[in-house]
Amino acid sequence: MSRLLLLPLLLVSSLVFAELPETDWLELMPAEDQQALADMPEITHDSPEGDSSFYQSGGLKQKDAKLPAVMYSAKTVAAFNGKQIRLGGYPVPLESDAQGRSTLFFLVPYPGACIHVPPPPPNQLVLVRYAKGIALEDIYAPLWVSGEIKVESVSNDLADAAYALDASEVRLVEEADL
Repeated sequence: MSRLLLLPLLLVSSLVFAELPETDWLELMPAEDQQALADMPEITHDSPEGDSSFYQSGGLKQKDAKLPAVMYSAKTVAAFNGKQIRLGGYPVPLESDAQGRSTLFFLVPYPGACIHVPPPPPNQLVLVRYAKGIALEDIYAPLWVSGEIKVESVSNDLADAAYALDASEVRLVEEADL
């Protein structure tokens, strides 16, 4: 009889501690933004001939005005608000605790985003709050971040984000995850 009571508890606990399925970055964009991104011409960081101010301004001084609107889109998917997700990406550290662990960072879909111009659109940037903090020795090492995502507009000197995530777990992606 005790085995029958134990089995449901084991099943429930395994569901609670099971890893969330991966959320794809494109799912955070509305369908019209996904299509606009797919139709967008390739962005280059090549210096226009004779434009010496190109690199001084971060790389796209003259081209910024010509980028498609999707590169600035803060349109979100309301169904994600309050949802528990697991998202893979790369950290852009913003704040750390006394031990040097990152407690606030942007999560971006590809390495080097926000360091190179242009940054991803706001709906492809997630501000992560992680009170426990994580030691980030390499910002080019991918992370898994799990927790509750919210539709929340965040702006700072580095970039604008359309989502924020209160992380319950942050860990490095391991070879076994790939």
